[in-house]
Amino acid sequence: MRQLYLAATGQNRGKTTASLGLLDGFLRRGLRAGFMKPVGQRTVIDDGEPADEDAVLMRTTFGLSEPYSVLSPVHIPRGFTKSYIAGEVVEDLPAKIARAHARFADHDVLLIEGTGHAGVGAVIGLSNAAVAASLGAPAIIVSEGGVGRPIDEIVLNASLFASRGVQVAGAIVNKVDVKSQPGIQRVLERGLAPYGIPLLGILPVRPLLSNPTLEMILEGVKGETLNPGPDLERVIDGVAIGAMEPGHMLERVGPKTLVIVPGDREDVILTLTTAHLMGTPRSATTEELTNPTLGLDDSHAGAAIGLVLTGGYRPRKAVIESIRRADLFATLVPDDTYTVASEVHDLLVKTHAADREKIALIKELVASNLDIDRILGVATEARFGAS
Repeated sequence: MRQLYLAATGQNRGKTTASLGLLDGFLRRGLRAGFMKPVGQRTVIDDGEPADEDAVLMRTTFGLSEPYSVLSPVHIPRGFTKSYIAGEVVEDLPAKIARAHARFADHDVLLIEGTGHAGVGAVIGLSNAAVAASLGAPAIIVSEGGVGRPIDEIVLNASLFASRGVQVAGAIVNKVDVKSQPGIQRVLERGLAPYGIPLLGILPVRPLLSNPTLEMILEGVKGETLNPGPDLERVIDGVAIGAMEPGHMLERVGPKTLVIVPGDREDVILTLTTAHLMGTPRSATTEELTNPTLGLDDSHAGAAIGLVLTGGYRPRKAVIESIRRADLFATLVPDDTYTVASEVHDLLVKTHAADREKIALIKELVASNLDIDRILGVATEARFGAS
């Protein structure tokens, strides 16, 4: 069995994007391909089992048959690191990973996804570099767009892998603005060459990949639904904080903007519901001038796609009714605006199994921009039973 360890230079660099596309590419080539996330930091419960959320994503998307104990053998819930340091964790975590790894011995190729940068997990003795070394897997490092920053980050992370004897097979740079940076791939190749790190490809920036659906927002903030709106599968294209005068707010809000606003800012809420009902300001057509009507625009092309009302402040009944008349998505949450904005930011950069449009785009993006066969070519044979 051949294997690869997909690492990154930090959080939200596009490692899961690359994993989705690569595993899809392996499967499309008729290979018996497996996926494993040895150490996970974001634990969720699926079908009654704890697992890292990326393992859940992969299992759901590709119908993987392995149990979560194999796909996600070690996950770190809140408080785990303190317990580990205090000596309260007696389980042999490296052995647990090794046993899960051995379950893939009959596969053609195994994609192993790391967590964050090369040093993440060191606090429990399971840094990405240490895990890759224990499994004997070569590393591919994912970074994000730019020139100096991705090269610096890739070289820095490669040094930690090298200190553990892990071969760095190459790098992938994600979220590259190829239109404004013509020739950027060649620049990155030349920048990495002195360090012996091949550039295995770049992935162009795609705004949709950073945008969740309203359903994901609702699940992520765990709020009370005041109104579901016309379609929870609609994708947001930006976030605004309702902390300014209503007129100024309208200047910064588009028809697909999610607005996070305290529930007691009824002036902002009513301004947005009215603008949503009336639609985006525009010039009247000839027919409208000759046959005027007071009818409202029911296309939902006005201001905002939805509201997250913070602080636990429930608007008055009349205000909630205006939200429902506009059929504007709205959810009420107890947390303050800053906390909710941070939660939404995390949702902006994560991929979830329910986001079928985003997953389809990721598969197409990777297939079109990365040489899957070249990446398969840097995979090496696994050494089962090695310590």
